[in-house]
Amino acid sequence: MRIDLHTHSTASDGTDTPARLVANAAAAGLDVVALTDHDTVGGHAEAVAALPEGLTLVTGAELSCRVDGIGVHMLAYLFDPAEPELARERELVRDDRVPRAKAMVRKLQELGVPVTWEQVARIAGDGSVGRPHVATALVELGVVGSVSDAFAPAWLGDGGRAYAGKHELDPFDAVRLVKAAGGVTVFAHPMAVKRGRVVPEAVIAGLAEAGLDGIEVDHMDHDEPARARLRALAAELDLLPTGSSDYHGTRKTVRLGEYTTDPEIYGEITRRATGAFPVPGAGGALQA
Repeated sequence: MRIDLHTHSTASDGTDTPARLVANAAAAGLDVVALTDHDTVGGHAEAVAALPEGLTLVTGAELSCRVDGIGVHMLAYLFDPAEPELARERELVRDDRVPRAKAMVRKLQELGVPVTWEQVARIAGDGSVGRPHVATALVELGVVGSVSDAFAPAWLGDGGRAYAGKHELDPFDAVRLVKAAGGVTVFAHPMAVKRGRVVPEAVIAGLAEAGLDGIEVDHMDHDEPARARLRALAAELDLLPTGSSDYHGTRKTVRLGEYTTDPEIYGEITRRATGAFPVPGAGGALQA
């Protein structure tokens, strides 16, 4: 059983539509895929409608958080999307994305980069605009070689020359809100040092005490020593260790199912969730 619990679609900053993503997930031999767009559940309905037979969809979102000045991403699974407090926080984050992206464009222009808001808006399309869209603009202009290069401190990384902040949740509040909405939380790529500063292990321990369910261990941004340490930390803190691709379509080189979650861990995630349930595929049609 092959399970990938972290993917993105055009509802946020991926390049596959939700319908295309589930079709590609089935083609990649996955049995379970989670759609975890940034701060939105806007792609879920399309993904469910197109869900192929034999593939199960886990609904979720990747919540933007910050603690002690460090950006944190919290994967939230199988929560009730209509729970009002969590829905309000997601809306606040989404509403702040456009002003933030425009601020990054202005900073880049001040640095002499000929990027425009129109270019970034074109790249984002109907998705929830974010840093990867600005990063893609830098790739198009030849300023950097890849989206990952754009996230370096020289450009869009936390505290970088063209970085701009936005409304973000405290991760402790995120854990509380997701739990109140019947969901399960997993700390995404906690040791992705190439993205910037990471939180100390004491913060992860505090989150575990506050109800955090798991940590993402197997991820493209974790080298082998980081994975070994995270696996040990998960055991120490009684957290569920997951593995996921963090697939963004053509925006990243990682493939669907390149990293996966153990079926027993997936089973525990579904047992803990009460806000929503995995959706089995019924042979839905791929939308154009």
